Amino acid sequence: MTVCGHCSPEFDQLRREFESNIASGEELGAAVVVDVDGDVVVDLWGGYCDSERTHPWEADTITNVWSSTKTVTSLAVLMLVDRGLLDVRAPVAQYWPEFAANGKERIEVRHLLSHTSGVAGWEPPFGMDELYDWELASSRLAGQAPRWEPGTASGYHAQNFGQLLGEVVRRVSGQTLAQFVADEIAGPLGADFQIGARESDWPRIAEVVPPPPLPIDLTMLPEDNLTRLALGTPQLDAAAANTASWRRADLGAYNGHGNARSLARIMSVIVRGGTVDDITLLTPGTIDLIFEEQSNGNDLVLGLPLRFGIGYGLPQTISIPYIPDERICFWGGWGGSMVVMDLDRRMTVTYTMNKMGPGIIGSPRSEAYLRTVYGLVEA
Repeated sequence: MTVCGHCSPEFDQLRREFESNIASGEELGAAVVVDVDGDVVVDLWGGYCDSERTHPWEADTITNVWSSTKTVTSLAVLMLVDRGLLDVRAPVAQYWPEFAANGKERIEVRHLLSHTSGVAGWEPPFGMDELYDWELASSRLAGQAPRWEPGTASGYHAQNFGQLLGEVVRRVSGQTLAQFVADEIAGPLGADFQIGARESDWPRIAEVVPPPPLPIDLTMLPEDNLTRLALGTPQLDAAAANTASWRRADLGAYNGHGNARSLARIMSVIVRGGTVDDITLLTPGTIDLIFEEQSNGNDLVLGLPLRFGIGYGLPQTISIPYIPDERICFWGGWGGSMVVMDLDRRMTVTYTMNKMGPGIIGSPRSEAYLRTVYGLVEA
């Protein structure tokens, strides 16, 4: 299967690696982009949209990018901060009064953005039908108590990050998160990205191929276990991403649809000082907020050392050694998608795929691509 797009000669090693993975079947369909200060030096795509290998991955193919969606959700919140409509140190209840229930009155917006709020998931019972019901899902979170002292540690808000922050966006802007992203981010930038997916775009969505099973069976953990709560409530089958209900939902934690090009277009705003092609979404002072460390230690949900700023992961060389300990922010998605924003190099690296690999916030493939990129730029 031919790989399409373009690649600057200095990144030829990345192209060869990508081509090899497509040819071997390690990738089914995928795309990778490297943007340096607005110059797209790598824009490659190839493979197939479907497991039967009948529909090639095209230039405008999009797919569900899982938790790489969180990078755009955080950007939406930071834009409201930049406009003076939100304060990251204000209580969430200042904007969403019902959230104060059950001891959450002192949880701040920054705690939601850094996975340190103590509200890491929905209390069971909670199923997929409830997940798709915005009002119900928000009200359930508003009524819960935190599971640990807010601000003292991170516990990855894997499934409810978009609900928590999306409700804040809705209360402050009057728009749903999906609409805000469409009107205020993707539209102005001309980026092919959306929370959920319009039905007219379904024919060009690459189907998600589920990953190998997690190393542990979440249902074997105690019902009140934080890992089970955050990752397994609701119980999520990756194949749900191929359904109409999933695509119609507003799930800012993990149902963004786009490709490497659109993610790079959007997220390069952070490495370019807040402005892309005369379109300003952030100012430098708001970008600096990202790098204010909120937690650095063992994540209570994922069980590995993680470091969070405001809205994004920050380098943690013990658990993520392939991202340099520099002025970089990032996040990735279940199965491998990845978004890395390197401010010192003014470089944005993005990767999306439809054949999910092992891993919650990246995969061996995304690690290999990033190691190659950094090996080349540091050579």
